[in-house]
This record gives sequence, C-alpha cells and structure tokens, in this order.
Amino acid sequence: MSTTFFILLQLSILAYALVAGVFLAFSDFIMRSLALTGGAGGVEAMQVINREVFRWVFMALFLGMAAVSLVIVGYGATNLAHPSGGLILLAGLLYLIGCFGVTVFVNVPMNEALAGMNLSEDATRAYWTGTYLPRWTFWNTVRTLACGASAALLLFGLLSMTQAQAAVLQDVVR
Repeated sequence: MSTTFFILLQLSILAYALVAGVFLAFSDFIMRSLALTGGAGGVEAMQVINREVFRWVFMALFLGMAAVSLVIVGYGATNLAHPSGGLILLAGLLYLIGCFGVTVFVNVPMNEALAGMNLSEDATRAYWTGTYLPRWTFWNTVRTLACGASAALLLFGLLSMTQAQAAVLQDVVR
C-alpha cells in the first residue's frame, strides 16, 4: 500500500467519524429540541437548516466521502485474500448504502417535502409531528450508526493490515 493511500484511509476514518458526529447531534438532541418548539418553530428551523446544510464544509465532507468510499470499496474488493480487505470493503459499502443511500432516498425527499410546506397550515404541523420527526430521526440514526461503523471497520481494517505488514517485515529481518 502506498503512503498516499495509507494517509487517505486515515483521513477517511476521521471523515467518517466527523459525519457520524453531525448526524449524532441531530438524533441525540437537535431534533428533540426542534420538536419542543411547538410545531411551527421547529418546522421553520428545520427548513432553514436544510437550506444551510449545502455550505461547502459539510457537503464537501459528505459528498467527498461518497467518492472516496468507492475507492475504498475497490481497494477492499481487490484485497479480499487478507481479512483487512473484507473490513475495508464493508466500511466503504456501509457508508455508501447506510449513509449516502439513506440520505438520497429517505432524508432528502422528506426535507424537500417539508421545504414546500406552509408554516401556518395544520397539515404541516401534522406532517411534522406525525411523520417527519419520528421517521426522519429514525433514518438519521441509521446514518449515524452507518458512519460510526464505517469509521470503526476502516480503523480495524487498517490496524489489521499494518500488523500483518509489520509481521512480514519482522520475518524478513530474522
């Protein structure tokens, strides 16, 4: 493994963990706090959050890790002979499916539906409390767990790989 790719994997562990941290904050206390605002306040705040999330830092991290995860999956798939290859492959797949896929196919459509709703309508409050809050938070928790597990799997895969390489080097030295 090249030094550049080794560093990329290390940075990916950190990025997966950072994305997990953002999602964890939402599942742990942000959504609960928005729910306590009495409806219209929570809806309005979430509408603003959903517009502001497109700032470059989070989106670069979130979208960038989808692209990097494809590389990670490719590396893991071509190194399945070693146990670390399977861990690395799973890390990338878990991010792509459990984080990126869930975002694209579940959370974003819900955000778009909420964005088009009028704050003063009863239907908005009903959607917010009866559908959006529980469903969005559940799937956000799935994203949190997927990102956290991706970071852990990639860490364990990288540790396994470096330990195996160290053992080979020790055998060569002897």
